[in-house]
Amino acid sequence: MLDLETLGEVLVARLNGELDLNNAVELRRGLDRALDGFTVRHLILDLEKVSFMDSTGLGVLLGRYKRLAGTGGKLAVLGLQPPVRRVLDLSGVLRVVPEFSSLKQAVEALKRGEASA
Repeated sequence: MLDLETLGEVLVARLNGELDLNNAVELRRGLDRALDGFTVRHLILDLEKVSFMDSTGLGVLLGRYKRLAGTGGKLAVLGLQPPVRRVLDLSGVLRVVPEFSSLKQAVEALKRGEASA
């Protein structure tokens, strides 16, 4: 469900499957462990392989956004499938969390401090 990679001060988390009540706690713990364990400032969630997200998944995403914002970091997303984009758009998340079309674009924007929704 969670594949991690660090690119300097950016943590890239590639998720797959459904992001819902059944796995939200495990995902939250995994992301928090990674954020605690690596010296990173920003987080990119690659959601290309996520087919569904419910409100608990949304809560995990927003919790990481708040955590990063509290330390001057940023959260970005990429690879949104239509059902996931719909949830993020309707909830207003895409107004505060920027979406990028590629990992390279997201990493460069975060490193330059230009990532904004």
